[in-house]
Amino acid sequence: MSEIKFYTLREKSKLKEKAAEWFSSKWGVPKEAYLECMEAYLSSETEYGWYIAMDGDMIVGGLGVIENDFHDRKDLSPNVCAVYTEEDYRCRGIAGNLLNMVVDDLKSKGISPVYLVTDHTGFYERYGWEFFCMAQGDDEPEMTRLYIHR
Repeated sequence: MSEIKFYTLREKSKLKEKAAEWFSSKWGVPKEAYLECMEAYLSSETEYGWYIAMDGDMIVGGLGVIENDFHDRKDLSPNVCAVYTEEDYRCRGIAGNLLNMVVDDLKSKGISPVYLVTDHTGFYERYGWEFFCMAQGDDEPEMTRLYIHR
């Protein structure tokens, strides 16, 4: 079995275009939106970063950090976003490693707590996240769960 390696986008800045395309293909958000956030991170305009899991030269998991992940609780920031692991790579701890990596990285920069919105229950709790409140997603008919990591 191959070894999965974890990086910040700053460690692998040459992958910016590839990473933006990968996230766009998973979430249907325009590649340009990801590039804008990634460029702000790479130029140290923000510490809200991007994190990827690699199997060789293939991105198999990733997530980012943005100010607000398209919900009405603009006061709860920053937000982990775009958490995704390729289906063939699930149940190997990749998302958990990425979640721990982002929390540790942000805490080392004095950024805490961190939030995320999700419809999943039970998954994020395994990695120290706690249900915080319900939030209304932009243009979403149903409320969604908002979690906090302190």
